[in-house]
Amino acid sequence: MLARVYCASTVGVDARIIDVETHHTNGMVKFFLVGLPDRAVSESRDRVEAAIRNTGSYYPLGRITVNLAPADLPKEGNAFDLPIAVGLLRMSGQLYTQKLEETVMMGELSLDGQIRPIKGVLPVAVEAQKKGFKYLVVPKENGPEAAVVEGLEVFAFDHLNQVKDWLENRGSMEPFSIDVPSVFSLNGKASVMDFSDVRGQENVKRALEIAAAGGHNVIMVGPPGSGKTMMARRIPTILPPLTLEEALETTKIHSVSGILDSGKALITTRPFRAPHHTVSDVALVGGGSVPMPGEISMAHNGVLFLDELPEFKRSALEVMRQPLEDGFVSISRARMSVTYPSRAMLVASMNPSPTGDWYDPHQMGGSSSLQMQRYLSKISGPLLDRIDLHIEVNKVSYDELSGRAKGESSKDIRARVIEAREIQSQRFMGVKGVYSNAQMNTRQVRKVCQLDDASSGILKKAITSLGLSARAYDRILKVGRTIADLDKSENISSHHIAEAIQYRSLDREGWLG
Repeated sequence: MLARVYCASTVGVDARIIDVETHHTNGMVKFFLVGLPDRAVSESRDRVEAAIRNTGSYYPLGRITVNLAPADLPKEGNAFDLPIAVGLLRMSGQLYTQKLEETVMMGELSLDGQIRPIKGVLPVAVEAQKKGFKYLVVPKENGPEAAVVEGLEVFAFDHLNQVKDWLENRGSMEPFSIDVPSVFSLNGKASVMDFSDVRGQENVKRALEIAAAGGHNVIMVGPPGSGKTMMARRIPTILPPLTLEEALETTKIHSVSGILDSGKALITTRPFRAPHHTVSDVALVGGGSVPMPGEISMAHNGVLFLDELPEFKRSALEVMRQPLEDGFVSISRARMSVTYPSRAMLVASMNPSPTGDWYDPHQMGGSSSLQMQRYLSKISGPLLDRIDLHIEVNKVSYDELSGRAKGESSKDIRARVIEAREIQSQRFMGVKGVYSNAQMNTRQVRKVCQLDDASSGILKKAITSLGLSARAYDRILKVGRTIADLDKSENISSHHIAEAIQYRSLDREGWLG
């Protein structure tokens, strides 16, 4: 007898529907699981057998073949236990139901029949809805995540017996529902950090406001204790709230990665990822035998903060260059190739020298200018070119630290950032893949960033004296356009370009020699 149950497998941030075909014949007791299963899937046989026996059903004896189709797609994870168990029960005549043809189900089984949570449920729900399935059966903890998708009846159970009862219409069970607008209304309200906590550093806060308004990458250079990390951690509080589309994109990545909090339906605040400087290349950009997203993808639509940038392995930093430019990571393996989005705002910080201080000719035993140049040279020129704003951060004075005046709040800064982003949304309406000034390509920069004679003269002098690259030239134009947007100016004026040029401090003579 043959039984067919539908489940799904994630490929990148998308999902593929999998047919779990179960066939039984008489003969020697053997169990065959075919269709490129990984170790976790192959071990499902023992979990499924124990779960079936411990829930009052009998485990069929004989030759059993379970095929996971399509056979050329690698299957990994723990989500196949439940569909395999249901397939065995249906094949052995212990289940009588017509629902299986319009149901996708996933879940890991414990030995007593409990259904444990899994990862990657949101992409599965999206794919099931696209393919026209009516029902989705998931573990109870994954119910809120799956219920975000409309047009699909989600049933969340915590035991195999509950699934059997639902399939045979025993008892009254209502689909899991969630009020998405209510959940999404919490967007941006969870943070307890605020820029009003930062004393002094008005020039740095201005630069970070420009970075947030245009989605620009930024690096802060200053001695320890000057507030670089403190300000970096508050950048998400001034970024625009996530749109529903961005929230779904971000939640899919976190779901596939297995870092979505249990029982959480949506990511409603922009992510902030801060990997340690010992992070590996694969952990930073993604990879593995079964490609998984890295830190740069988990920071999608948010902030990737790299503290003490020169201490990161050079190879790890270099593999970030293309994802920062393209907004996605492509990972190729012999059996598959997956693409993860990586449209994150890079925020980096570093000390100006190995000792942590600026060069001071009057200080004995301090850092020399050569030491500063050598320390910065740990970061490649092409990577620095991809960072739009270079900010010098100095120590805060005692008067600023002890003063009672509070700085401007994140709410006020965010209001200006949102206004600037709305201008950019109108500007790039209908342009695929461009949502902010930082994402413009060269052709769009030439079209959008027109300069008058005074601005062109200032920029020409800066390019000639600093020896800037063509990419740095484009960066200055993009930042100038963002400053003009914050001023609600249709044209880029000379003072906008002058301010943008001052944020290329690491290109000045004396830094790289």
